[in-house]
Amino acid sequence: MSVIFERSENGEEITVSVEGRFDYRLYESFKASYSDVGDIGRQVNVDLSSTEYMDSSALGMLLMLREHVGRAAKILLKNPTPDVMRVLTIANFDKLFAIES
Repeated sequence: MSVIFERSENGEEITVSVEGRFDYRLYESFKASYSDVGDIGRQVNVDLSSTEYMDSSALGMLLMLREHVGRAAKILLKNPTPDVMRVLTIANFDKLFAIES
């Protein structure tokens, strides 16, 4: 279980990858991945391709990211696994975030 942060070469995008379980134990590292960045760029990609599990605290963390970014950047949830996509759909996050498979 980990959070990996990357910035594109042109600085326009950041990618936050969540590996393993996305739950309350990742709160500090997830928040730190974007909070200390300064200029966030134009797009924030949250790579969920290696996320095995997501709980309600992870949904809350995504909402906190959305609040932090505001209108400055687009947030794209990328490649959620079927189980994670089910959680996002049940919580109607497909209406709040762009999701790319």
